[in-house]
Amino acid sequence: MSTDQNAKTIDTVDESVATVDTAPKSKTELRAEATRARVELAQTLDAIEYKLNLPRQMRVRSRLFKVRLREFGDKNPVALAGIVLGGVSATVGAVWLGVKAVQRR
Repeated sequence: MSTDQNAKTIDTVDESVATVDTAPKSKTELRAEATRARVELAQTLDAIEYKLNLPRQMRVRSRLFKVRLREFGDKNPVALAGIVLGGVSATVGAVWLGVKAVQRR
């Protein structure tokens, strides 16, 4: 964009802001604006509460994981069986190593 186009855009924005700021608002308009602001604030606070509610986030994530795991098992049951077998093997190996370490003491 050229400098002249930028200046025209800025002038247009300044004019629209000036007309909005100088126009007096009725009580009805002010109340409607306040109501919209309250609704927006309530939605923002609900979103923050949802994000910071860790137990709920854990429930949501675990349900999502279960659904994805079930879909993966439906699409490729052999791969799912391999993953489960690998996890069980790793768990048994870790427990066995832990038991051996305790027995050496």
